Amino acid sequence: MRQGLTLLTRNFRSPRGELDLVMADGDELVIVEVRCRTRPEPVHPLETITRAKCGRIIRATEDLLQGLGLWDRDLRFDVLVMTGDPPAVDVEWHRAAFTRDDVAGARGFRV
Repeated sequence: MRQGLTLLTRNFRSPRGELDLVMADGDELVIVEVRCRTRPEPVHPLETITRAKCGRIIRATEDLLQGLGLWDRDLRFDVLVMTGDPPAVDVEWHRAAFTRDDVAGARGFRV
């Protein structure tokens, strides 16, 4: 929200997946996947977002859009990574971390 986005809902669940945060950035609908890690791990939290996980996020987004009748909205998928223990939490915001085309295999998968 400090970046100017407006929270629309959190923890949206559908039979096909879950959305951590649904935000608005102007007219654009932003789906935010949140990853938190307090202990150092050999794998960066961003690397835990697999193609399958992105597919579940996209399918849950389709359910949300259908339920709200918002098919004409611009859409973006962001990832928010938080690592460390409070008060020293490091936050990384990855805007447009993946797209529907990435998951469908139309281009190389970036996440």
